[in-house]
Amino acid sequence: MVFKKVTAIFRCDSCDKVERELQEIGVHGFSISKVKGYGEYANLYSNDWLVTHARIEIFIEESKVAKVVETIMEAAHVGVEGDGIIAVLPVEELYRIRTRSEVEPGEI
Repeated sequence: MVFKKVTAIFRCDSCDKVERELQEIGVHGFSISKVKGYGEYANLYSNDWLVTHARIEIFIEESKVAKVVETIMEAAHVGVEGDGIIAVLPVEELYRIRTRSEVEPGEI
């Protein structure tokens, strides 16, 4: 089974909607954190230009990636600069610390 890591950075005010929509499509786990940075949108009123956004990271089976990406884009889309970005990365191996074993298909 091939796994992927989906990382999305988006506006903090979209966080609740993104979480809810991912749960509704059956995503069993994800991590969310606050991050600061700038890219397409910078806070020019701040000395360092930094903007606070949310970052979500999801390890998911390759067959489910398109639905996860589509769901995040739909939930986080506002239509203005700073809406965010999504990256999909390959995962070579994935292990569960509790059981000290490799994650099998269908476990996540």
